[in-house]
Amino acid sequence: MSTADSGHANGTRSRQAVALVAALSLSAAAGCGKKEAFTLPTPEVYVTPAVRKDVPVTMELVGQTAGSKDVEIRARVEGYLESVNSREGDFVKEGDLLYTIDPKPLEATVAQAKANVATAQAKLVQAQQDVDRLKPLAEQQAVSRRDYDNSVSTRDAAKAQLDAAKAALDSAQLNLGYTRITAPLSGLADLSKVKPGNLVGRGESTLLTTISVIDPIYFTANLNEADYLRLAAQYKRMPASPGERRPVDLVLADGTMYAEKGHLDAVQRSIDPKTGTLAARLVFPNPTRILRPGQYGRIQFVIDTLKGAVCVPQKAVAELQGVQQVVVVGADKKAEIRTVKVGPRFGELWAILEGLKAGETVVVEGLQKVKPGAEVSPKPVEAAAAAPAAAPAAQAPAAPPAGK
Repeated sequence: MSTADSGHANGTRSRQAVALVAALSLSAAAGCGKKEAFTLPTPEVYVTPAVRKDVPVTMELVGQTAGSKDVEIRARVEGYLESVNSREGDFVKEGDLLYTIDPKPLEATVAQAKANVATAQAKLVQAQQDVDRLKPLAEQQAVSRRDYDNSVSTRDAAKAQLDAAKAALDSAQLNLGYTRITAPLSGLADLSKVKPGNLVGRGESTLLTTISVIDPIYFTANLNEADYLRLAAQYKRMPASPGERRPVDLVLADGTMYAEKGHLDAVQRSIDPKTGTLAARLVFPNPTRILRPGQYGRIQFVIDTLKGAVCVPQKAVAELQGVQQVVVVGADKKAEIRTVKVGPRFGELWAILEGLKAGETVVVEGLQKVKPGAEVSPKPVEAAAAAPAAAPAAQAPAAPPAGK
């Protein structure tokens, strides 16, 4: 081997030795680091004690609103719709003109009926004159009795014809009046089902619109047999005094509570065999007319009260696969996950029927930080509300102008 090759080999071995020493040094440092104890910080949670409260037990039913009076407006005579005289979908007053049907054909019918009455009256006058002329002659036997009897019969027939003509005139005038369709009551009118120019009333009474009285307004809900029996038992246990109307709340489709209280008005006579439900009708004042027929909602009313029920905030209850749990913090500040049986909700609280005692401390915020049996740093839930908001992030200073 030449001297140059020998020097190159020695340099390579020197570099490998240095790298090995560095690697061993890093491994030793890492080994020393593993021996050092690393302690995680104690998780901070916000807690509150379980309290006792009287919790009302409510029943909730889904239903739909309807007008307290719904009147269908129909065409009662045949004709072409001439005009719509009211604003569709607006409130109308009793007597307001809603529709006009072309009256010309019926005006002609009335004129013909009047002429028939005049003709019948003239015939009756003539027949009566014949009777008056023949009566004394018949008494003197100057004319035959048959001639007199015939005159009397003719007069009676003329009188009947006049009555029929008058009845036909009354009917024609009545039909002519039906060409002006007015509101039979005050209420909310639906959109018109027909437009001007359409033929209405041929063969059937064409539906034009519907008017609903919505103050008060009805709300109909269906009770199943179990709910009916529970409600009947509650009314038997706590009978209402004469004239008392138990208040009922209405929750609208957007989740808001309707401002007015309602009351039970009537209950269906029998249970529907097809659905197994019983219809209950309630009445709600509707002075602002915010409720309209056909709206869905939920009614709520109290059927019982849980005296001294153990209550916790709803945020303290977690649900996992249909099982409700709370995290209880003991005197040793260790967390315990406990399965509970929940009852009705009351405002922001949830009644706990089993698994928790009044005075025990439960975690309200920070549930995701807790491990069973681990120690936590509990703080009262009021401290969370009083904690100051995080300070905004500091902005980087603006770059100095060019040339500075």
